[in-house]
Amino acid sequence: MKNINILKVGLAQISPIWLDKLKTIEKIKSSIVDAAAKKCELVVFGEGLLPGYPFWVSLTNGAEFNSKVQKELHAHYLRNAIQIELGELNEICTLARENKIAIYLGIIERPKNRGGHSLYCSLVYIDQDGKICSVHRKLQPTYEERLTWSPGDGNGLQVHSLKEFTVGGLNCWENWMPLPRAALYGQGENLHIAVWPGTIDNTKDITRFIARESRSYVISVSSLMSKNDFPAATPHISKILENAPEVLANGGSCIAGPDGEWVLEPVVDKEGILTATLDFNRVLEERQNFDPSGHYSRPDVTQLMVNRERQTILKLKDGEA
Repeated sequence: MKNINILKVGLAQISPIWLDKLKTIEKIKSSIVDAAAKKCELVVFGEGLLPGYPFWVSLTNGAEFNSKVQKELHAHYLRNAIQIELGELNEICTLARENKIAIYLGIIERPKNRGGHSLYCSLVYIDQDGKICSVHRKLQPTYEERLTWSPGDGNGLQVHSLKEFTVGGLNCWENWMPLPRAALYGQGENLHIAVWPGTIDNTKDITRFIARESRSYVISVSSLMSKNDFPAATPHISKILENAPEVLANGGSCIAGPDGEWVLEPVVDKEGILTATLDFNRVLEERQNFDPSGHYSRPDVTQLMVNRERQTILKLKDGEA
């Protein structure tokens, strides 16, 4: 009989085949198989891994209006973004079901219900039965990201049961936003997933801070990216490489326990599946003295309202034939 208190997790610290969704999907599938072989029950991938983070924006004067370079790169990004409605994650879902492994995957989404021509940085949760249970569109793109990603909505502020754990997740700097964190805490989250494009500067402090604040496990997963990872066929590749540093994303994936101490210290410049085993009882122990949505909350004084309606420009009402 399986011990429902114990969860083995895998952190997929990998680089994408940048802006090539088909090849990146194959690499993700290989990583899922690798994680399953390591007996992982949950595997997490970094922010926007499929098909990649928009590194070109800050390297090619992305704010130049009506720039042919920016338009052509954006069109290339759109063509390699993911349309979930067309079944582009089906093979990944099948692997989740076959291997009984849950997945958090960062994608660049091109959703039909927003017209199909704008991009969202989305975090997808696929359960162990291969079902897509939530798609969280990043609420607020950060700085240069706003030149290519659209702001999301609250529909994906959801948590999910995984053995005795309750998991939820946020994209990158959303993890600094107190109210989205509180929205997940209030739903019983005790295993928080924080995904990042890839740098230890993002993960080394906030991972432990969120763990201490929430008395939960926190898994931070970052991707990797070096100057050599840009495919030669990328539009305007010479212009991108002209200003690119040797390393754009060095990883820093890590895990903090409910006491804020390291379960897995940040790992840099290493590609592969990092693993750890989490004991749910540690959550119960640390909630004894502090529980942000339970005995240490005052809902008679402060409450949070969350709108989880999926935003769309159309509400179609067809008449009867």
